[in-house]
Amino acid sequence: MTTMARDSTVTDGPANGIPDRLIAAAVAMLAEEGPSAIKARAVAARAGMSSMVVYNYFGGVPELLSAVEDHGFDQLGQAFAEVGASEDPVADLFTMALITLSYARANPHLYDAMFGLSTRATYRPTSAKGERRAGHSPAFNTAYAHVVEAATRLGTVGGLAVEDPRAAAGALWSYVHGYIALELSQHFAEFADPVRQVLVPMGVTFCVGLGADRAAALASHETALRRAWV
Repeated sequence: MTTMARDSTVTDGPANGIPDRLIAAAVAMLAEEGPSAIKARAVAARAGMSSMVVYNYFGGVPELLSAVEDHGFDQLGQAFAEVGASEDPVADLFTMALITLSYARANPHLYDAMFGLSTRATYRPTSAKGERRAGHSPAFNTAYAHVVEAATRLGTVGGLAVEDPRAAAGALWSYVHGYIALELSQHFAEFADPVRQVLVPMGVTFCVGLGADRAAALASHETALRRAWV
């Protein structure tokens, strides 16, 4: 097997910071120029390196994008962890929903890459059986575990009818990301405040479907808005 020679300017070892610098460069270029800018030579140049470094450390651009996606899930996971576990799991879950929406608004191209969307671009999959890593990577699972834990507390603390916390988390994950995808595609332009006019009613209806009192569910969503929204 032939191996590529490492760039002579790169020092081996986990502490050299090269992968993090490449990821940071790719994240910045994704935000500034969109996915078409993510090429090995361009990312490496942005990080002050040669293009061979991308191949040496990641194998190629698709694998670099997978690392960029993990970077995004790491950030979301940290933000979810900071929400904590209050006595109001409905408010906790909607706070995480609002955090995710804020993240998507600030990083639309990165959000698309993380969730495999194509509203602005198509992302190439890695070569591993053609599967995307989003939804399977440890970084995603760590972030998503906070959603599942809060969904579990809907039953144990909130007294709602949650037979399968993972299914409840999946349903919530689906409506939140469906809303985000549509908002980023300008489908709610006719609403003055789509979060309060569309997203909050969806969340309240979701909770009522699990047996929550509508007024109580609305109050919990208002709590989340005070926590994490303007």
